[in-house]
Formats: sequence, structure tokens, C-alpha cells
Amino acid sequence: MAGTGIDLRTTLQHIVDTATALAGARHGALALLHGEDRHVTDLFTTGMSEAERRAAGPLLDGRTGALGVLVGDAQAVRVDDLTAGTHHPGGTPPAHPRGTPPAHLRMRSFLGAPLRVHTEVLGSLCLTAEEPGHFTDTELALLRLLASQAAAAIGGAHLYEVARQREHWIEGAAAVTRALLTGAGTTDALTTVAERARVLAGAAAGVILQPTPGGGMEIVAASTPDDPAGLVGTAIEPGSPVLVQLLGGEEVFIEDSATDERMTTPVRSRFGPSMMLPLQSGGRLIGTLALPRRRGGAPYTETDRLLASQFASQAALALVMADAQHYREQLAVYEDRDRIARDLHDLVVQRLFATEMMLESTRRKDLAGDTETAELLAKAVDELDSTIQEVRTTIFALQQPPAEAPATFRGRVLRETGGAAAVLGFQPSVQFTGAVDALVTEPVDGELLDVLRGALAAAHRRTGVSAVEVEVDAAARLPDGRAAVRLVVADDGRTEDGARSPTVIWQAPL
Repeated sequence: MAGTGIDLRTTLQHIVDTATALAGARHGALALLHGEDRHVTDLFTTGMSEAERRAAGPLLDGRTGALGVLVGDAQAVRVDDLTAGTHHPGGTPPAHPRGTPPAHLRMRSFLGAPLRVHTEVLGSLCLTAEEPGHFTDTELALLRLLASQAAAAIGGAHLYEVARQREHWIEGAAAVTRALLTGAGTTDALTTVAERARVLAGAAAGVILQPTPGGGMEIVAASTPDDPAGLVGTAIEPGSPVLVQLLGGEEVFIEDSATDERMTTPVRSRFGPSMMLPLQSGGRLIGTLALPRRRGGAPYTETDRLLASQFASQAALALVMADAQHYREQLAVYEDRDRIARDLHDLVVQRLFATEMMLESTRRKDLAGDTETAELLAKAVDELDSTIQEVRTTIFALQQPPAEAPATFRGRVLRETGGAAAVLGFQPSVQFTGAVDALVTEPVDGELLDVLRGALAAAHRRTGVSAVEVEVDAAARLPDGRAAVRLVVADDGRTEDGARSPTVIWQAPL
């Protein structure tokens, strides 16, 4: 692994400079290696130009060159002549360093010591001289000491970096939990998890996959620096080698998505290293969090994998908690609406109906000598009857489960008028007559809703509209006596020529 940070880089460069100067070497190099495949991740040199660094590449190869020998044997080695193979190791004689550099670099004597923290070799510190047999046991002991100091510096930096990473992942998990418990919708919640994980992991994308009814998995939420539209909807078809692992809630780590035979999605060619982590809580699999990096990106370390797995577990728990909270809030709203509906029905409707009956009784008395009073009473009775109908409609709307598509015809009519209220600026009046839910069925209900939408849209386009009345009568009759449903939509607006708006009247047999 490579050390990071300006202070560490300065320290390592100072160590290689000091070792080169104290040993009287011509060249000095300190190489840091990736622990799994031993490729050089960082190189600090003294006395070497850029061209010489490239020419010395075979010697500095972490698998087959001198560094490979040091990593493999994990002990210091002194070679008097790279071209002859004489060596004076600090212990059991190691294999001779392979990858002898070109002659024009004038590297004959070689001195190297591994940078080791506990049992892990992080790299090596190497010196070369022009003449054979230049280095002594004193320089070998000195190099061991400086290599141990460099290893200690790298180990400390690594621990600090891991601590910072852990802190960031913990903060990220806490932020996701707070965001989810504010009441975000399901899709928004999944996108929040994908976005935060992508940033923390330094990934090219963060995606959430969920099982499909057909036995596959599909990307349902995605976060990328670019447009995620090309990812959402991508599916892993049944039979894919990786699918069994994902549906079983197993973690899957992939070195290169584009070439791994387990990957079958069409978007895999865009990505390299990837982590696929289960989102599960209490034995329930919510889905899979996938964090692919771009092709050629740095592979995920063991620390990356551990922290991301912990984040996925925390995020899954937060999703379950947010889901439960959402249902609790829905239940509370529904119970409150039900209480309001009962109060309206038991108090308001009964009082209005009683008042209507008293007025109707008064109107039927002998008021022949007072025509004006009789007309006022008749108008009051009509207004009360209309108010009762509207209150009953409101009661029905309150009794509908929140945030759910209405299942009844009455509910669908109310949804259309409620949607129109957002553009009209007021709520249309709606009145139902007869058992509309029982009598109005397909295909008549769809035709009526189409006419209603058109009438509400026409009312919105007219000027001066401040009220719209909608009446659905399932007790109507056609001229031939057949039962019918009638829709009447009227408003108080004016047409372009100043005439009153036409009333829309539509009817169809039941």
C-alpha cells in the first residue's frame, strides 16, 4: 500500500536521501508496493533522472526484480556484483536479484532491505554503487535501521488513514440514517444510500439492486457523477453466475467487472474493481449495494471492504427503520382522518339534515300569500342539500388510505378533481347521486373520466372561472327508460365571445 500525506512523503524522501549519502551510494530508491499483486504504487529516488528510473524498471519490479526477492524473503541483502551474482545477505542467502539493469546505468553493487510492519512487507529501501563490493556490513546495518524507520512512518500513516476512513464511513452511515428517518420515499431513500456510499468509497457509481418477480435482480436506484439513466433498469438475468450469491445475501468482490465471467450485465464494460454488498436486516434481504470503480481504478483494499460492509449493514437497518416509521405515520394520518370523518358524519351532517327537514316542513305550510318567503326557503333547502352532498364527499375522501391510488370509481373522480384544483386555484364542487361505485363499471368509468378530464382542462383555459361544479348521477334515465350514468360539468366562466361557458353533459347506459 502507498503512504499518503505531504508529511509522510517528505519523511520517506529524506530517508532515501540520508541512506544514499551515508552509504556513499550512487543511486537510492524507496519503493512502496501494493500488498496483493506487488506492483509499485510509489517510488522515491536519489541520484536518478526520469530516464534512469524507467531504465531501472526491471530491477524495481515487485514480482521478479530485486524488490521481488526482498519481499519474498523479507530480509536485507547485499550483492557485491549484480553481474556476477556474489551476495552477502544478512541471514540465509536469498535468491539472486533478477532484472539486472542496463550497463549504462553503472549499477554493480546492490544493498536492499525490506520495509516490514509485523509480517507484512510494504516495500523496500535499495542502494546501488558503480563499483563492485562497495557496501560493507556497516552500511547493511545502517540500511536496516533506516528501513525500519521508514516502515514505522508508513505504518503510522496507514493507521491514521484507516482511522480517518473509519470516521468518514461512520459519519456517512449516521448521515444516511438521519436522512432516511426524515420520511423520504422508498426510491429517494435508496438513492440516498447509493449516493453516500459512492462518495465514501470513491466509486464511479453507487447502485441498488433488488430482486425481480422473475428471479433476477434489477438496478432500481443509482448515483453517478453523470446521468444515471443508463444504469437504472439494468437487470441481472436468472442464471447469471453471480446471481446465486447476491440473492443468498453474500458479499461479492470483483477485481475487474469488464472481464469477470460472473458479470453479465451490458454496463459491466464501463467498470473495473467492484464491491457488491447485501442490504439485509433481521434475515430480510432488501437488496444489494454495488460500488464499481472505473476501469483501471485502484483495487479495493481489505479496509475498504470491511468499512463498506459495515456501512451496508447500518444502511439496511436504517432503511427498515425508515420503512416502519413511514407506515406508523401513515397509520396515524389514517386514524386521524377516520376520526374527522366520524365527527363530520355524526355531528355536521346530522345537524344539516335536521335543519333541512325543518325548513322543508316550514316551506310546505300554507305560504301562498308569501311567495317570496317560499322561494327563499326552497333555495335554502337546495343549498343545504348540496352542502350535505359535498360534506359526504369530503368524508369519503378522508376515509381513503393516504398516498394510495384510489380503488373505487368515486375515489378516481375525486382524484381527477383534486388534481385539477392545483391548476384551477380552487377545489371543484363534486356531487354524487346513486350507488356510483356499484353501478359504474368498465368501460363506462374510463369513458366518463376521459370526458371529465377534458371538461376540467377546458375550464382551466377559460377566463373568469372561479367555480366548477361536477355532478355524477348514477340514477339517471335515458329517454328510452334505460338506466344510465350522467356527468354534468358546469363553471361560471365566459367563452372568448363573452357568452357563458357551455355546460358539459355526458351520459351512457349502465
